[in-house]
Order: sequence, then structure tokens, then C-alpha cells
Amino acid sequence: MHTKQYRAAGGVVVDEATDHVLVLRRPGRLGPGGQPEVRLPKGHVEPGESDLTTAVREVAEEAGLPELDVVADLGEQRVEFDWQGTHYVRHERYFLLRLLRGAAQSTPEAQFERWWLPWQVAIEEVTFEVEREWLRRARATWRRSS
Repeated sequence: MHTKQYRAAGGVVVDEATDHVLVLRRPGRLGPGGQPEVRLPKGHVEPGESDLTTAVREVAEEAGLPELDVVADLGEQRVEFDWQGTHYVRHERYFLLRLLRGAAQSTPEAQFERWWLPWQVAIEEVTFEVEREWLRRARATWRRSS
């Protein structure tokens, strides 16, 4: 089996006013349980781009949230999975981001629906365990910083 490695970065976005966290529902792609995928915004790190720049860009593109405050670097983890005959090794870094009050919001990418959920509900709704771990890390960091 062919192996492909890449870097990705994303954000866990908190709305401080409601203490809700952003997840993206993807109705066009079903998860392992047959329900639409629920994900955190993230994407490939482009050549010459920092992980933080990627995370902010991806949240702006996928979720339509271009105005964010960086709260913390949540660290990095290695994720491995097989998909369509290829073994993937993804090095992910996530950042805890705060939605700025009164910030401009645009329409999310067509494939996504923006959901603001309480922390525990978001953890339960996210499709993949690795993203649940990012949410748990972010919640712990958020509580320490608030």
C-alpha cells in the first residue's frame, strides 16, 4: 500500500458570549455510523505557510469566520488512516481561537453547515475520535484561560 504524508492545521473556535464551540456538519459525506460527518475546520499546510496561518485561513474558508483571536497552540499529533487504497500519515496542529465580538461572518463553504454547540455536545457529535481529543484539549485550555 502506498503511503502519503502531509501536514494539516486547524482551529477550535469558541464563541465567548455563549461558551459554545464551532463544528462543521458535512451533509454530503457520511461517517462510519451512516450520519453526516461532523468535523473541526482544518486543511493542508501549503508550501511556505505556517501552521497558524493555515489554521486561520481554513477556518475563514470553511466556516466563513475570518476575524479570530488566537488563544493558544493546542499542540500536534500524528494521525494515521487508510483511505481508498492509500495509507495516510497526517501531522496535525490545532489552535484554540476565539470569535471576536461583532466579527464579520460570511457563508461557510457549500459543503459545510456551521454549528455552534456546547462543549460536551460538540465532543459527542464530532465524527472522529482524534477530533474529540482536540476538543477536550481545547476545553481544558479554555477553562484555564477564562
